Amino acid sequence: MTRTLADRDDVLGWIANGENSGMEFKRDTVDNHKLAKELVALANLDGGVVLLGVDDDGSVPGITRQNLEEWVMTTCRDKVKPEIIPFFRVVRDVEPGRHVAVVRVERGFTVHHVWHDDHRTYYVRVGSQSREASQEELARLMQQRQHFRADIAPISGSSLADLDLDRLTEYFAQVRGQEAPAFDDEAGWRVLLDNTELVRGNEEGAPCTLAGLVLFGQRPDHFLPQSGVDAFAFPGAEKDYATLDRQRIRGPLVAAGYGTGQVNRVREPGLIEQTIGFVQRHAGVTAYLADGARRVERTTYHPEVVREAVVNAVAHRDYLFANTTVEVSLYADRLEIISPGRLPNGITPDRMRTGCRAARNPMLRDVLQDYGYLEASGMGVPRKILRLTREHNGTEPELIAEDHQFTLRIWRGASATP
Repeated sequence: MTRTLADRDDVLGWIANGENSGMEFKRDTVDNHKLAKELVALANLDGGVVLLGVDDDGSVPGITRQNLEEWVMTTCRDKVKPEIIPFFRVVRDVEPGRHVAVVRVERGFTVHHVWHDDHRTYYVRVGSQSREASQEELARLMQQRQHFRADIAPISGSSLADLDLDRLTEYFAQVRGQEAPAFDDEAGWRVLLDNTELVRGNEEGAPCTLAGLVLFGQRPDHFLPQSGVDAFAFPGAEKDYATLDRQRIRGPLVAAGYGTGQVNRVREPGLIEQTIGFVQRHAGVTAYLADGARRVERTTYHPEVVREAVVNAVAHRDYLFANTTVEVSLYADRLEIISPGRLPNGITPDRMRTGCRAARNPMLRDVLQDYGYLEASGMGVPRKILRLTREHNGTEPELIAEDHQFTLRIWRGASATP
């Protein structure tokens, strides 16, 4: 879509393609709050265009309202909050003697709403329709515009008793190297965890944050069913009911058992280790001939690539997608890891390839960096996933961004000669 001016050919092309996620047709007799609704929904997605003087069926009655530009700008000032200033242009003779007004808004830096009859309403764009945002959709919008952080949101019904003090003691004492309260010092734990945003408040019964439960919860899925990983191994190149194996992986992200004292000495893998283990069991090895005669075996997927991919999926997924887990699938020819939610904060696959960083869940990122699960530099995608895969088996990983999920696809290929 043309981003600066718009001419007759542009408008005719848009009309021929019909309404979509970024294009809306309206007569210029529309009420101001209905125009505001369309502009707000477009701004809350990725921006778009309203063509005034065009019917839903693509016919062109043309514009008739006097002082149309002033009316549009007044609508955007009085009915849209925070107010927006759209691009406006009248394209003449789209059909002989019939003119069309192009009203374009960019993607908002904030979340916009319509103010009408002393009532605030948020709208989102779903296909070619603009509709009132649900609570979940609004929370996701706030998160995308960085007005809301899901990872430090309180989880109703949870409390300190739902956290694993073994893991927490190990984290503070062994990983962070600071003094941790005694196991029976509940008041001390509440203060420490409130200050570190793992619990919301230091009063008795204060709820855990999402990050607290996902990282250190005894049963995170009890409160957050979406916090797990569903892993599958398929015999062929497509999904199949007859799986080789499937595993419902649940539990806290981080492992336990590295510390001393009251922390369990026996290593207990976290969700990350369990998921990596599933991939390793089913990916197997790839054999090739070195020097034309010597058989050499190598893991099908580079271990560091698998680790980085799994950690990224659980650290950066959108936890506002309820009941939608991370999906890890092994096929005969590839590994796919699907993470729920759109890429955050303007990140695109191309920006990921250059190492651009924008964390959706900063608390999860910080704790996983403390443990060494994530690189502090944020260069895991270009340095590990892309470079190591090319070196390991000569294939190029695919980064696929969609409206409701992000997919990392790593092809099996043939192992490169060392």
